[in-house]
Amino acid sequence: MSTMTARETILEAVRRAQPEAMPLPALEGDWIRYDDPVAQFCAVLEAIGSRAVVVGSIEAAQATLEALPEYEAAQRVFSAVEGIGRTTLDANAVATPHELASLEVAILPGELAVAENGAVWVTDLGLRHRVTPFICELLVLVVPKHAMVHTMHEAYQRISAPRRPDGSPAFGVFIAGPSKTADIEQSLVIGAHGPKESLVLLTE
Repeated sequence: MSTMTARETILEAVRRAQPEAMPLPALEGDWIRYDDPVAQFCAVLEAIGSRAVVVGSIEAAQATLEALPEYEAAQRVFSAVEGIGRTTLDANAVATPHELASLEVAILPGELAVAENGAVWVTDLGLRHRVTPFICELLVLVVPKHAMVHTMHEAYQRISAPRRPDGSPAFGVFIAGPSKTADIEQSLVIGAHGPKESLVLLTE
């Protein structure tokens, strides 16, 4: 008489139902290449409810920010990018992320941008609280234009697991546009679980 438990019976049934192993696909070959990756990146961002602006200097980046009514009206702003924006609420000086609930604008550096889907690779190196890019109302990411790649495959070849100076793991994430949800009565809500607006400044 079998002494298998219900758990063992279920696991055995799962094992019997496993499909045959398949070889992994080869990743060599021609990947998507855009004639103008910057233009592609900007077009994708616009399609997903965000935008990108190519700025030739720090002064141009600052002028672009100051032309935004949301930025000009904001009282609680944090910039982690030297020379761009202003800081009236230092996100790295507060003890807990709950104190950032009123943060209106966050200006953060991005390491690279992906033309394929409008994503920007952002880490929390230099940030005390990793919630900073997600809790603000307007997120501004500053990325060097030369750090543009064509595809996510190319992006993953360039990035590595971020590490803090003490060797401990840091946090990294791809961010593409403001958050969205449309699962309630088929109504699209922008900024449901993050910034309501986002802007990428591509610097020369």
